[in-house]
Amino acid sequence: MGKQQDVGGPDSHSGSDTTTGDSADARLALAQDPATPQMTLFELASDPSAVVRKAVAARADAPAQALRPLARDHDRQVREAVARNPSASVGNLLRLVKDADRWVRWAVAGNPACDESVRRVMSEASDKELRGLLAETRELEPELASRLTEDVSPEVRERLATHTHDPDVIIALMADRTARVRKGVARNPRTTAEQRSALAQDPVVDVRAALVRSVELAEADLELLVNDRSVQVRLAMATSEFIPSHIRQALGRDPDGMVADAARNSRPASGSSPVIRAPRIGHRRSGTGPDRPDGAAR
Repeated sequence: MGKQQDVGGPDSHSGSDTTTGDSADARLALAQDPATPQMTLFELASDPSAVVRKAVAARADAPAQALRPLARDHDRQVREAVARNPSASVGNLLRLVKDADRWVRWAVAGNPACDESVRRVMSEASDKELRGLLAETRELEPELASRLTEDVSPEVRERLATHTHDPDVIIALMADRTARVRKGVARNPRTTAEQRSALAQDPVVDVRAALVRSVELAEADLELLVNDRSVQVRLAMATSEFIPSHIRQALGRDPDGMVADAARNSRPASGSSPVIRAPRIGHRRSGTGPDRPDGAAR
C-alpha cells in the first residue's frame, strides 16, 4: 500500500493560523457562540481564518450549506472537523472517507452518522488502518464482517477477532492460520467455553498466554494450563486477574522461580471488566508498521 499522506498545510495539525488580531478572535468567538444565527455561521464558513472555519465545521448545529464547502476545505483540520461532526451528511462522509489525508479518513470511522454505504467504502479502501478501524466497529454488517475475515492484512483480521460480536466471524477466525489472528480471538470475551478450550490447546504460546490474561476459563482448561510447557503461559496465569486463587496457589509452587514468585506476589484487581480495548477511532498513532504475520501464511 502507498505511503499515508498528511495534506492541507504544514501547520494544519498544530492549530496555527496565519490570520491574527482582535478581528479574528471576535469572529472565532462568534463561530463558537451557541446563539449565533445560522446565516452568520454560513458566512463564517468562508472566513479567511482556518481556525474560524474549523469552529464552524465542528458545530453539530452548523447548516448543511456551511458543511458542504467545508468538507472540501484546503485545510485538513477543517475537513477533519467535518469528518467528526455527527451532523455531517452521508454525502460529505463519502467524500471525506476517500480524502487524501489519513487523519481525515480515520476521523470518519468514528462518526455516528456513518451508514452502511460509508462502511462499505471503508471495507474496500487500500488504507489498512481505515479497514482496521472498521473491523473494530460494533455495528458492522455481517456481510462486511465476513469480507474482513479474508482481509489481506493479519492486523485487520486480528482487530476484527478481538472486537467482533458476530459468532460466525469468531468461528471463521478461530481457524485462521495466522497466530496473531487467533490471539485476537483469545482476547475476545464473547468466545464460548468450547472455543476457549480449543484455544487453551493452541500450538502457539502467544495465543495461550493471551487467553489466560483475558478471559475466565473452565476448571479443566486451568488444570491443563497450570502445567503448560511454556513458562510464558504459566507466568501470564500467575499475574492474570482471571485466575482463581487455588490455581495461583498451585503456581506458587511452580518449578520456575520467576513464575512462583509472581504467583505469590500477585495482587490482581477484583471486579475488573474483560481487557478488551475500545475502538481506536481516529487515534493519532505514530504508525502501524508493516504486517508481520507470526504464523503460517494464509
